Amino acid sequence: MAPRRQSRRTIDATSLEIEIARLGDLDLKALRLRWLGVTGRSAPVHLPKHLLFAMLAYRIQSDAFGDLDAEMVQILKAAVGSGDAAAIIKLTDKVDRRNQGLAPGAILTREWNGHDHRVMVLADGFGFEGKTYDSLSRIAFAITGTRWNGPRFFGLRAAPQPAVPQ
Repeated sequence: MAPRRQSRRTIDATSLEIEIARLGDLDLKALRLRWLGVTGRSAPVHLPKHLLFAMLAYRIQSDAFGDLDAEMVQILKAAVGSGDAAAIIKLTDKVDRRNQGLAPGAILTREWNGHDHRVMVLADGFGFEGKTYDSLSRIAFAITGTRWNGPRFFGLRAAPQPAVPQ
């Protein structure tokens, strides 16, 4: 298994968030040009805009913060190789237990009222729309106008299950 690819450049998280947000404004032709600039080769012709965007955003983040570690690569390969939903859920639980915290540079995405909202995990909080917040709950409030459990709003925590009578 290949070792984790280390960061090849230095960039602060806010600049990275802005760079990735700007990708969303590019048309397909501009995304293909950006792909060429980032990877040094032409973009695969079959990729639709949303996948090209996602792959570019991932590559830019991995260049800045380092790529997946070997354990995560193994977990993902096992999930892909398994057609069994229960096995995939078990692997997902393993990832959830493994990630007690979020690494700086991670992007959280939430669709709300037809709009995609992206939040970047920073070393000292969370970046959203050019501002730094100390909690995901404050960002959820900024998006919705109502109080939410931030980790639950962004899908990091499951909703509590009702008690089953004995």
